Amino acid sequence: MKINYIYLAIIVVFLSSCSTRKYSKNNKKIEKAANKANNNTYKSYNTLSYIDEFKTVAVEEMNAYGIPASITLAQGILESGSGNSDLAKYANNHFGIKCTSDWKGKNYFRDDDQKNDCFRVYKDARESFKDHSEFLKRKRYSALFQLDKNDYKSWAQGLKQAGYATNPKYPDMLISTIEKYQLYQYDQSETEKQKIAREDRVFTEINQNIPQEKAKFTPVETPPPGAKPILADGTYTVVKGDTLYNIAKRFNISIDDLKILNNMTTDGIKLGQVLKVK
Repeated sequence: MKINYIYLAIIVVFLSSCSTRKYSKNNKKIEKAANKANNNTYKSYNTLSYIDEFKTVAVEEMNAYGIPASITLAQGILESGSGNSDLAKYANNHFGIKCTSDWKGKNYFRDDDQKNDCFRVYKDARESFKDHSEFLKRKRYSALFQLDKNDYKSWAQGLKQAGYATNPKYPDMLISTIEKYQLYQYDQSETEKQKIAREDRVFTEINQNIPQEKAKFTPVETPPPGAKPILADGTYTVVKGDTLYNIAKRFNISIDDLKILNNMTTDGIKLGQVLKVK
């Protein structure tokens, strides 16, 4: 029995190594394409040059949807290290937005909430800023769009209350960044008529998004090392690191339906167990 466990451990380590190599190979491909597009010369930013580079698109997004330009810029500064993180350099991803089930673009992997989390790759930084607005246009953040578009303090607090970040100091970090670099100068007021027209437009889009929110905004579950694809008969074999929850999430099925399919009365699963997933 002990020998079997040792053998199993060796297999798991081997499969984990293979999985890591796969993600590394993918990233190198993305990095090679980015290096080619930039002639192996990346623009190095300090915070002031980052602001100067992206203030225009932040203002455009503010005027379209009401997200203060100061909030967008401050989030970009904090999330991307003022544009100098690998995710920003190679994937043009300035806000750490992850892959979702409806994402059709390329992927870049790095450790975050879990090992080898999947992040979106954009064709340019401008696309990342626009997707940041799309990311916020959903039910959980809807109350924020009723705020004035120059009310950065309420936006900072509201983002935390809506669950944007787990760090309890996140609002203070945003406000501190905004005030240190005077980002509020890019925020603009609006008349009551303009505010009503903007709210009508934004809430129409948010309501249209609600039926697709799960696909549009729930990050894909990165399979654990050694995870196998669904077989032709619609079954999946449990590997180390699996839970009933992440299997259900990965294959877009509810836990209750997964249990019914497999005549299960508890949430417990075992290594090597074969489950029907469709």
